[in-house]
Amino acid sequence: MYLEPTKDRQKGLFFSLEDTLNSKHPLYVLANKIDWGLFELEFKKLYCENNGRPCKPIRLMCGLLILKHLRNVSDESIVEQWSENAYYQYFCGLNDFSIEPACTPTELVHFRNRIGEEGIALILKESIRINQDDINKHNKRPAFIDSTVQEKNITYPTDTKLHKKIIKKCLKIVLDLSLPLRQSYSQTLKKLYRDQRFRNHPKNKKKALKADKKIKTIAGRLLRELERNLPSDNKFKQLFELFHKILSQTKTSKNKIYSIHEPEVECISKGKEHKKYEFGNKVSIIRSWNGVIIGAKSFRNEYDGHTIDESLKQVFELTGLHLNELAGDRGYRGQKQSGETKILIPDSPKKKDSLYQKRKKHKLFCKRAGIEPTIGHLKNDYRLNRNFYKGVTGDAVNLMLAAAAYNFKRAMNALLFVKILILKCMINIKNTFDCNLFYHALCY
Repeated sequence: MYLEPTKDRQKGLFFSLEDTLNSKHPLYVLANKIDWGLFELEFKKLYCENNGRPCKPIRLMCGLLILKHLRNVSDESIVEQWSENAYYQYFCGLNDFSIEPACTPTELVHFRNRIGEEGIALILKESIRINQDDINKHNKRPAFIDSTVQEKNITYPTDTKLHKKIIKKCLKIVLDLSLPLRQSYSQTLKKLYRDQRFRNHPKNKKKALKADKKIKTIAGRLLRELERNLPSDNKFKQLFELFHKILSQTKTSKNKIYSIHEPEVECISKGKEHKKYEFGNKVSIIRSWNGVIIGAKSFRNEYDGHTIDESLKQVFELTGLHLNELAGDRGYRGQKQSGETKILIPDSPKKKDSLYQKRKKHKLFCKRAGIEPTIGHLKNDYRLNRNFYKGVTGDAVNLMLAAAAYNFKRAMNALLFVKILILKCMINIKNTFDCNLFYHALCY
């Protein structure tokens, strides 16, 4: 049930977050720059007004999602830290400090599922709006595009691992439903697991391959017996079809299944020497000239050049901009125009180009390389490195939240940079610089 937020809350008699906290803190300033009313207006349609349990405030839930990716922590950690951090509570709309937890971690999962991709896209759109002044300055300059892999939270897949999981799940279903079972193969499997160890040693290779084949056979036996003991219209029908597909696939099969709980995972090779294959999905990032992420689109495993049209469509939905030029690397070969946008790709210099034109192109593609560290920050600092969200929708949600957190952090850094500039003007800088004086001035 949706409840309208209280407009004028009575302030505490002795303590108020708004009056107590440092008003120049970047998180404090960012909280006042975000248009929280936009989220209230759009998301209240997803709740019933007169039925059900009253929901948590929408600003609280949106703030927790932003802070989670901004600080690179889990659902459990952000809920725990929220009750200890006054700036987090002010960011989420509280006026008085609370020692109670904001919500349970599961409520964040339900909220993400409730607002879906459209709601997360609205958060990304708001993060772009906060940096809109910088975008408008360089509106006519080229934007940059690059793709990377968002790895899913799965173990490195092998067929034998999947066969072991099939055996484990089949035995669990038999135990839960108290079904008859001719043989559990528990002692046989222990011996086979031992035979698989040290498989790279020349003396153990044949024994390990034989054990792999036997485990696959046992998995098929248990699955067929389980199907015989269950009615044809059982609730595990879709799961059993997945098991059959795994058991029938070989090393050279196409459209292989790499995970039972995440069957949509793709095997992607980006030519990295240290990591030949990555298991997840491909994502496309578009960055403006001045460093704002204006597009973050999730795909499966398309060719890079085929992702341009959808990525530009998302940029227009988020910003309303038609890009004149878009610069990419040589992975985008094959498409030189997308609507009104010209696609620029590094190539050998033309004979008719002047020295000025050659230098201009060289500087442009040197500038384009700046999107690589942007992707590195998204992965290492904003939870793009490993995606813990479920399914294809989770791929898009994790990507857009990471991009939104990057933009919000950029706005916070810009606010801090302005503060430093003001302090530098106030401090008398001569031949020597008092670092302690500057540090205390920055803090207070």
